[in-house]
Amino acid sequence: MPDAQPKMEEIVSLCKRRGFIFPSSEIYGGLNSSYDYGPLGSELKRSVKDYWWKSMTQAHTDIFGLDSAILMAPKIWKASGHLDNFTDPMIDCKSCKSRFRADHLPPDTTACPKCKEPTLTDARNFNLMFKTFMGPLEDQANTVFLRPETAQGIYVNYQNVLTTSRSKLPFGIAQIGKAFRNEITPGNFTFRTREFEQMEMQYFVKPGDDEKEISRWKDFRQTWYEKLNIQSDRLRFHEHKGNELAHYAKAAFDIEYNFPFGWSELEGIHNRTDFDLTRHQTHSGKNLQYFDEATKEKFIPYIIETSAGCDRAMLCILCDAYAQEEARTVLRFAPFIAPIQTAVLPLVRKDGLADMAANLTQALQKKFRVQMDTTASIGKRYRRQDEVGTPFCVTLDYETKENQTVTIRHRDSMQQERIAMDQVEAYLMPHLQMPLQ
Repeated sequence: MPDAQPKMEEIVSLCKRRGFIFPSSEIYGGLNSSYDYGPLGSELKRSVKDYWWKSMTQAHTDIFGLDSAILMAPKIWKASGHLDNFTDPMIDCKSCKSRFRADHLPPDTTACPKCKEPTLTDARNFNLMFKTFMGPLEDQANTVFLRPETAQGIYVNYQNVLTTSRSKLPFGIAQIGKAFRNEITPGNFTFRTREFEQMEMQYFVKPGDDEKEISRWKDFRQTWYEKLNIQSDRLRFHEHKGNELAHYAKAAFDIEYNFPFGWSELEGIHNRTDFDLTRHQTHSGKNLQYFDEATKEKFIPYIIETSAGCDRAMLCILCDAYAQEEARTVLRFAPFIAPIQTAVLPLVRKDGLADMAANLTQALQKKFRVQMDTTASIGKRYRRQDEVGTPFCVTLDYETKENQTVTIRHRDSMQQERIAMDQVEAYLMPHLQMPLQ
């Protein structure tokens, strides 16, 4: 049976207690909706990004990596429509100074949901881009923006990648990077923040091939989450229809996860047609058409986009892995992304066992993420490793000194088995190696 849905406060508490995620600037009182990834969180996040990158680039011969700049020419945001249209309707309360998105309030609301006073302002559009200045003068001529998405960096480099990779359609460009949105109402821990990380792949195809390609990428991306051991009954597709469908999209689907606060978007898979390249061709004056040598045709490629939020994927993984059992709290991470993949535990710190454990730790660190833990009783150490999601514990005891064998304990079943110490690496490898999707 699926595990019971955890409460959000349980996830937040565990993340702080065990070093996954901390409130940012905490010693100064914090900064609203900003978070720092601690020792375990940063390892988990890097593993998630590595798995995404490997499944997109290494697993495909027609997808190439990119790392575009955060600061780009302001004309890019004019061409993309962000300067004119990247807005949320905002309502302020004059009494308590709270701020709300107008589309999140019931129609014809007159009283503030927080203080109940009838002091709400009229709705006005609020641009979500962060503005800054390049150079010594803070004036309109030197205005630049922190990118609100990573996709535009891909679009403006489309021809550069096409030429240098010597590719033909279809081909894709993958990128992982920070994006920034001045959200009116961030919240739900790391789900909606003003600074976040995206994992995006834009796949360029010939018009007419777009429908089969979006279907293919829907299946591929769903499988990616399943390989992370995400429970299938907590995943679903939501199709955008009617007013939900963005003006540039022919079709759009969200992969949604059932978080403790309800169903919400993990990733968007969109058929963006030729909108983006056409806009950039018009505004830049550069010819962005593709020439098909086989048919002698010229056309603007269609784009199939897969856009995943890394921070949302992290939160999904933490929520889905969390289980509260009678005697323990456990995080059932897929072993290949666990921040600590193996814990080496000498039964006692004396009689040479700690030295043997240190030697084994050093050998295993060449292949895996390993922690040696010597403090507290062996039972408490098992529980501690369960709570941070360590899939395997290797225990050295007095029998180890006699016959060079160790006990391997499995996190999920808590079953133990005895194997030769020189076989530990070979035993762990098939369980901990990152798959190539």
